Amino acid sequence: MSDAPTLLVMKFGGTNMGDSRAIRHSASLAGRSVREGVRVVVVVSAMAGVTNQLLQLADAAQTGDIATANDEIAAMRTRHFTAAQELGAAPDSDTVREIREMHETLRQAVYGVYLLRELTPRSRDLIVAFGERLSAPLMTLALEQSGVRAHHVTGGEAGIVTDTHFGNARPLPTAYARIKDRLSGLLNAGVTPVVAGFMGETEQGALTTLGRGGTDFSATIIGKALGATEVWAWKDVDGVMSADPRVVKDARNIEVLSYGEVMELAYFGAKVLHPLAVTPLQESGIPLRVKSAADPDFPGTLVQADPHDDARHPVKAVTAIRNVSIINVTGAGVLGVPEVVASLFTAIARENITLLMVSQSSSMSNVSLAVQSLYAERTVSALRAAVSGELKVEEQPGVAVLAIVGSGMRGQKGVAAKLFGALANDEVNILMISQGSSELNISVAVEDAQVEHATRAVHGAFALQEVAGSV
Repeated sequence: MSDAPTLLVMKFGGTNMGDSRAIRHSASLAGRSVREGVRVVVVVSAMAGVTNQLLQLADAAQTGDIATANDEIAAMRTRHFTAAQELGAAPDSDTVREIREMHETLRQAVYGVYLLRELTPRSRDLIVAFGERLSAPLMTLALEQSGVRAHHVTGGEAGIVTDTHFGNARPLPTAYARIKDRLSGLLNAGVTPVVAGFMGETEQGALTTLGRGGTDFSATIIGKALGATEVWAWKDVDGVMSADPRVVKDARNIEVLSYGEVMELAYFGAKVLHPLAVTPLQESGIPLRVKSAADPDFPGTLVQADPHDDARHPVKAVTAIRNVSIINVTGAGVLGVPEVVASLFTAIARENITLLMVSQSSSMSNVSLAVQSLYAERTVSALRAAVSGELKVEEQPGVAVLAIVGSGMRGQKGVAAKLFGALANDEVNILMISQGSSELNISVAVEDAQVEHATRAVHGAFALQEVAGSV
């Protein structure tokens, strides 16, 4: 890649697209690289809060409250028009016309849900993707106003072709060649593509979304397709932190993480990246950098293949998922019957529920499954339908999953002892324990009410405030 011109894929999250001022600043960050001779692809999220707004108005339409849905659409229209005007769009401009037309299409889609009183995963995807589709023209306008030639496209128009798993779609192998074909033409013409993130389309042209936080995923899919030098995820934080800074005041930025470590952190509640964001980059070894829009010269966190382990500090971060329930399946009927356990996992898979932790007693008379509380009722119903009446299926709510992450734990003695010692000293009761064979993480379930002081205790025990910033 040494002779090739530098190519960066830059992703801007919701807070960096929050209003005209934030969008103008984000455009200036992309424009700075363009003026330095770097080719840039910009991938944008919806304006802050818009995705939740769209989900709420879709739900309102489904329940028959079309008045609330229409009020939300009107408020959203005003917000986007105001941003366009403040970014310099004339009332009769293409940008304003496009935003007006998109809001009208949104209104029609929502009215269809209201008439049918049915919100399918497919129609939910169509509605929720309007957030990114509306922010892309605003970023294009801001770039053009700063002297950078730009053109915006949806994820599908950019070539992101996906399976038909609406709400949680995955790119098909054919997507990468299609993206390269569609975006290279713009780049070669000196135009900066602005891609609406979070979405793709099926081979039949139906719009799909990649799951919450999916704009990160869009950016890395595009990064792989174009053989980018790096993918930059611009955030409102310095990088990936050793803990949630709202919980641990002395949390530090981590300079280097491996792909595996950042996936574990994302999976166990760190909201910095989509859990699957790094998967497209692993094969080609393209680095991802998490950078602060407020301090663009700060290097942030570099995510790469090599974890840069330090034997003295095997743990790099502690993170937690809240609002978790443990589902306990107990009874003599579980004892030594492999097909019972198989039926449990089949039932979970059929409901498309993600398991956060799994634990089985050595006597095999108990299986415990940790799921997000949002899915607990569905999980219990599915399991009760799958097992015989002699087995008891019960929910234990009010749980959190705390995890320590670091590839340096592999083969390192005493890490688990230090974790359990820190929790015991802080009088935290452990409900469940899990460690993967990869030894990238150790996770424990604790009472939700105890998770914040448990996080602080563990962060202090591993001295992450001293070491997380350097490797």
